[in-house]
Amino acid sequence: MSKILRTNPNPILSAAVEYHGFIFTQGVVARNLDLDVEGQTRDVLEQIDTLLEQHGTDNTRILQAQIWVKDINDRDKLNKIWSAWLPENMAPARACVQAVMADPRILVEIMVTTTK
Repeated sequence: MSKILRTNPNPILSAAVEYHGFIFTQGVVARNLDLDVEGQTRDVLEQIDTLLEQHGTDNTRILQAQIWVKDINDRDKLNKIWSAWLPENMAPARACVQAVMADPRILVEIMVTTTK
């Protein structure tokens, strides 16, 4: 059986799970919820970079992204930060939807699947 590696597991979730060379991240939210959507997006992407680095990969290997925004009207602001973060011609398959967040101060949440 292949080994499953769980990063920072707790009773509810793991920050990331690695299996067969694939890395699945948790839904990542900003650490500082007082930031605007652009600030929260930058913080979320920084955290994703750290998680991917811990698993020996990076944003050039992202296969899929799921993005939730509190207000779909913030999508253009998010996309500006997102596009600058992605390497050229390396965009993953992606969904971006408006959602009711667990905390009303959360403006964006991002989850990615990547490979090594």
